[in-house]
Amino acid sequence: MFRVAFASNDRNTVNQHFGAATGFAIYALDGERAQLVEVVEFLPESMHGNENKLPARIAMLAGCAAVYCLAAGASAVKQLLAAGVQPIRLDDETEIAGLLQQISLAVRNGGIPWVDKAIRQTHGDRDRFDRMAEEGWDG
Repeated sequence: MFRVAFASNDRNTVNQHFGAATGFAIYALDGERAQLVEVVEFLPESMHGNENKLPARIAMLAGCAAVYCLAAGASAVKQLLAAGVQPIRLDDETEIAGLLQQISLAVRNGGIPWVDKAIRQTHGDRDRFDRMAEEGWDG
């Protein structure tokens, strides 16, 4: 299973900018099921005039493979990628349930690069040793 966060103020829709999000809904997925495992909410006073809010937000997403949001600034994108979290920017508000279905389908069938990468990182590259054996790797 791997974790995915969604910038949301209602836990149903991706509807917020990463840096201004009032909360994140975090799901664990394995291709067969998706389960809400955590809801992160930010106090209103932590939102205004706090230039150092990005590190705290990114720390809250530790262990997530990706975060879906409507927008993210260049600094946030850079910090997310450095933390191993793939930012996914959506053009419009989108229902989380539909996104979870797309991600689950990609877990089963591949086709979304960040999902493929997350699976490799979570489960390791199981075929690596088979490929090495076929190439005549002896140790």
